[in-house]
Amino acid sequence: MAQPTALPEIRKANQDDIVPLYHVVLLDDDEHTYDYVVEMLCSIFCLSADAAYRNAIEVDTTGRTVVMTCEKQQAEFGRDQIHGYGADPRMAVSKGSMSAVIEPAGGA
Repeated sequence: MAQPTALPEIRKANQDDIVPLYHVVLLDDDEHTYDYVVEMLCSIFCLSADAAYRNAIEVDTTGRTVVMTCEKQQAEFGRDQIHGYGADPRMAVSKGSMSAVIEPAGGA
């Protein structure tokens, strides 16, 4: 008769195992064109032109759009990349980059 083998230990995930996620939220302004937003999002976040255009519409109509959800360090980096992208050369009134914030995703 075969000897019983030990079952693998099954561990339940606890709060310490769950990494909180953050949204990178692009904020609307009147100093950047749709072309700028699409170009920036494609360049920084590797979005398709269609996805970036949908974000451009959303930020223009609602005042904000979530462009990425990830761990805090990556979210801070994404926000900083938006802040460092520079002015929109298509608009003389554009003096700098767009604004972005990070915020906890979900119910956190």
